[in-house]
Amino acid sequence: MGAVPTVTQETLQLDGQPVYLRRSGDDEVPILYLHGIPTSSFDWLAPLALSGGIAVDLPGFGRSGKRGDLDYSLQGHAAFIGRLLDALEIERVRLCMHDWGAAAGLLWAMSAPERAQRLVVVNGIPLLPGFGWQRPASLARLPVVGEMLVGLATRSVLSFASRRASAGRGPMPKPFVASAAEGFDQGTQRAVLKLLRSATPETLAAAGKGLSSVTAPALVLWGAQDPYIPARFGAGYAATLGDATLETVPDAGHWPWIDRPQLSERIVAYLSG
Repeated sequence: MGAVPTVTQETLQLDGQPVYLRRSGDDEVPILYLHGIPTSSFDWLAPLALSGGIAVDLPGFGRSGKRGDLDYSLQGHAAFIGRLLDALEIERVRLCMHDWGAAAGLLWAMSAPERAQRLVVVNGIPLLPGFGWQRPASLARLPVVGEMLVGLATRSVLSFASRRASAGRGPMPKPFVASAAEGFDQGTQRAVLKLLRSATPETLAAAGKGLSSVTAPALVLWGAQDPYIPARFGAGYAATLGDATLETVPDAGHWPWIDRPQLSERIVAYLSG
């Protein structure tokens, strides 16, 4: 791999709101990195620095717009991905997607399979039957309880909670927790509640009925110690997508490439293949 330019930051206007991007390189078919809940494009700094690409803060997260009238549903975020690529004049992409970003990215890919050249799905929210939200997401979906729960999510609480998501049962790295805490303001709290309450197990499974139409080569990379999404859903994605390979990482949790930094190289190598 050749030298990669420094990762830059920029904010563009789309749909009347700011959209924050981290960008590196100028590939004709760039890698688009999509984060999950409740984090941001910060998650992808390591793979961005390896080979370039674009990492976006989805609406409601990080430094992008968080207006109360935005559509924070799965369909809303999938439609946003298409509008973003059109605004950036990008016809085809390679996708690296985690958690909620995987669900939104795959729904977009179902609508435009010819635009997705290659995929990596990392511990994605399942667009498959049989999924149920685990705590604390299941609690956040409840009226009143959800508002109380997200309001208590201080940096120290997020650091403690991150022990469960980490394979080593220690807190996630301090910069990761600090970035998540910084972005978890009232706008993101509102977006998370709307998002979780709109995404029932039934609507998620229904959204995934077209997964087999996504025939781009795909790597399903799954941290086996994920407490939120059982490993069987990684196998389910690999079996349902049109051309997918499953790699399970036994010593990694919900953010496997954070737990095991060498996985950033694996992600980039696959998408560059």
